[in-house]
Amino acid sequence: MLPKAVLFDFDGILVDTEGAIFEAWKRTFERHGKELSLDLYTKCIGSDFDAWSPKVHLEELTSLQFDWLEMDEARQVEIRAALEEYGPIEGVIDLLEEIQSRGIPMAVVSSSAHPWVDGWLDKLGLRRFFDHVICKGDAPRIKPAPDLYLAGAKVVGMEPEGCLVFEDSLNGLNAAIAAGMKAWIVPNRVTAGLDFSQAAKVLPSFTAARDELFKC
Repeated sequence: MLPKAVLFDFDGILVDTEGAIFEAWKRTFERHGKELSLDLYTKCIGSDFDAWSPKVHLEELTSLQFDWLEMDEARQVEIRAALEEYGPIEGVIDLLEEIQSRGIPMAVVSSSAHPWVDGWLDKLGLRRFFDHVICKGDAPRIKPAPDLYLAGAKVVGMEPEGCLVFEDSLNGLNAAIAAGMKAWIVPNRVTAGLDFSQAAKVLPSFTAARDELFKC
């Protein structure tokens, strides 16, 4: 049975932003003679630095305090430059077009802020697929709390159990499960090593996801 609605995470699902962001943070650590492991960094993917903070970690490692406003601005320049040549993740356009052709409502549900998500959706021409965009600030708590996904279900007018979620992170998976939704994971190069055993499905690509969703 097809879902009543499909909710997509943004970072690492529609665009491979996660890899560029992680590489920028790695360079920040390396400039101060420290290493940032992927195992540690994945704790904040899909959420924010309340879950785990690379800023706090670097200050603890170096016993220094940094001007994060200036460093954040420089890092954002690096990230945006790295992403300039990026398009949507391979296979996702075909999946979005197929879902849209079936008349199934879709929404983006992200822990990131609207300017970041909305900007990339517009830049990459993805806005046309989504009836709604739910971001940080549109619900009391971000992932791994269920609030954003529950808000997503509400705006598309469906019960949570009728929604299918596409995620790439443990924080996102836990949010979907807490919201009572089925979650399919399509890992990216940053999250591929995580334990997604609680997901309904783990798929290697969006082409595989499309085939699985519409196999009937």
